[in-house]
Amino acid sequence: MSKPQNETFEATFEAYGPHGTAPGGGDGACPPAEPGLHEAETVPAGVAYADTYRPAYETQAPAPPPGPGNTSVDEPVVPPKPEPPATTSARGRGARRRRPRLLERPESAVRRLLPQALVVAFLAGGTTAFVATDKAVQLSVDGRPRTLHTFADHVGELLAEEGVRVGAHDMIAPALDTALTTGDAVAVRYGRPVRLTLDGRRRTVWTTAHTVDGALRQMGVRAEGAHLSASRSRTIGRAGLTLDVRTERAVTIMADGRSRTVRTNAATARQAVEEAGVTLRGHDTTSVPPGSFPRDGQTVTVLRVSGSRQVREEQIPFRTERRTDPTLFKGTEVIAEPGRPGLRRTTYYLRTVNGVRQRPRRETSEVVRRPRKEVVRVGSRPLPPSLRDVDHLNWRALAACESGGRPHAVDSSGTYGGLYQFDTRTWHSLGGSGRPQDAPADEQTYRAKQLYLRRGTGPWPHCGGRLHR
Repeated sequence: MSKPQNETFEATFEAYGPHGTAPGGGDGACPPAEPGLHEAETVPAGVAYADTYRPAYETQAPAPPPGPGNTSVDEPVVPPKPEPPATTSARGRGARRRRPRLLERPESAVRRLLPQALVVAFLAGGTTAFVATDKAVQLSVDGRPRTLHTFADHVGELLAEEGVRVGAHDMIAPALDTALTTGDAVAVRYGRPVRLTLDGRRRTVWTTAHTVDGALRQMGVRAEGAHLSASRSRTIGRAGLTLDVRTERAVTIMADGRSRTVRTNAATARQAVEEAGVTLRGHDTTSVPPGSFPRDGQTVTVLRVSGSRQVREEQIPFRTERRTDPTLFKGTEVIAEPGRPGLRRTTYYLRTVNGVRQRPRRETSEVVRRPRKEVVRVGSRPLPPSLRDVDHLNWRALAACESGGRPHAVDSSGTYGGLYQFDTRTWHSLGGSGRPQDAPADEQTYRAKQLYLRRGTGPWPHCGGRLHR
């Protein structure tokens, strides 16, 4: 069999040297014929020769046969480090020979290049997707802007990535569900609570302004001429601020027959009156509570007050307790314990307003003496039968002469009492109890008849003769 083609190329390369010179040293001389040079097997038509020429720095060592510890022939072979070509003065056999590269099967080359092609395609696609989803946006949080790159799809996702928490009173522009694109600007302003007292009315409002002046503009409060508890340039922190605002108002003051209108931001009606040049003295007051907040357009009247106090004593009536007494005849009532009224001392304030006297006002009241109840004995004993022998006498005339016909009559000395002016000793001797003037009229007449039977008209020396008229 003829030599392989690569061996023939190597023999020819050795004969001519790297630059095509003959061994004899002359250019263009034909080399001597070697035996068998033209005896190589003819390659059939249509079969291509592999390109066996490679520069020295691309020449690879032959692949070892497959086996343990060896790489398959299908795997690419790492080329050795290229060596510089040897230099020599002779251009023939002294020059370094070039070793031809071994042939590589086409399927091995495809299998070696396929992973590299896939990696290149993946990196190209990933880079395109990376560039497409990355966005450059500007984020401003409470007035502090910064530019950043993000993969967030919308505003809410961006804030979550940056750890920005927002609440119900915070302002976000644009809205949380707004989609993001490169070049967008997102602003977040935190809400701040302001405990506002505006013209005496307290409430809590939320603002995204950083200063008192900005908060007043947001709330629409007119600050010109107003009293502010904090300067307009004061900064409002995240914790908020307590702010008292009193706007300028027109208040009319009526005093001593004159009217004055002042523009004021006073906190109380008393302050507004004093700003009008009116002085309150003693018990003077105003038509509205002096400590109340004066409203715009309100009229406040000054009341000149003078007054005095008066002490009055009033009786407290006593109550009466009635007790049944079987020793007394029916219709007889005897006061066993007389009652006594109590005493109450009351202080009244007499006030005069603008010369008009007002109704007395009670200030204090105290009980000086408590009342004592009255106990009355009421007879339940049946009345005795009438004395027929003396019933016909004119007892009415005798009673009219002695007491004027009054059952409770008592003489000036207090010794005698009743219709017939009994003394207490005589009354008790006849069976009566208590005082005669406290007994019923029928019992007094009955006792008088008994006395007449005992002593005749002697007990009534001046009026006894009237019994027989």
